[in-house]
Amino acid sequence: MISETPQVNQPAKEFSPSANIWLVVGFFIVSVFLWNTFLLYPVKMFVVGLHELSHGIAAVLAGGRIDSIQLDPRIGGYCVFRLPVDSGFFKQVFVAASGYLGSIVWGAVIFFAASRSKKDRWITFFIALMMLVISFYVIRTREMFGIMFCFSFTLFLFAAAKWFPPRFHDIFLKFLGFTSCLYVIIDIKEDLIDRSGIGSDADRIAQLMGIPKLSVIVGIAWIVLAVIILLITLKYSFRLPEKNEID
Repeated sequence: MISETPQVNQPAKEFSPSANIWLVVGFFIVSVFLWNTFLLYPVKMFVVGLHELSHGIAAVLAGGRIDSIQLDPRIGGYCVFRLPVDSGFFKQVFVAASGYLGSIVWGAVIFFAASRSKKDRWITFFIALMMLVISFYVIRTREMFGIMFCFSFTLFLFAAAKWFPPRFHDIFLKFLGFTSCLYVIIDIKEDLIDRSGIGSDADRIAQLMGIPKLSVIVGIAWIVLAVIILLITLKYSFRLPEKNEID
């Protein structure tokens, strides 16, 4: 009589440091060559949602509230929020800068968490909950594109959290986080270096400072910050554990 050993779902085997480096190189190549294709379109729209949600969160922290969030099929969007009439310079700059900062930080946190945690399925589930929050404010606009995108992407994330294998979550989350950080760099470049004066967040910050012509310098500063945060994220995400960290 042959006894069978019960099968247990094991977490995906972690990538080696060299494999992680090649994985990031692959992400970069895919992003560069497929940036304007449908493959990356949902990811870029997700990052736009994070960007606008970050504006809204900053507005709430500054004592205001979020009215709605709109997502545009041309990979854009805006957040309608209200600030107290006595909101000073620093609060307004904080809210204006939070879109770039939020996209960078969310991307870094997602990438780091996927790299250092074995709870990737729960991370995907948490992102799905974030999409529900974004959906709540998008529904208020009654714009069908944003509503359908949020509905579809949220369902995909919940389905992935329920049924997709651990290896998928590891690669998908790292790609999502990496692309979010990379998108900030490319977005600022396109808005300020390729075509300036279109009402970007950097334009708004420069206007609040009273020097509209500084928008390009503000944008370059954010690009530098995004690159630094991305490099630090990669460094600590793939850092080998110290002896006292090993189980």
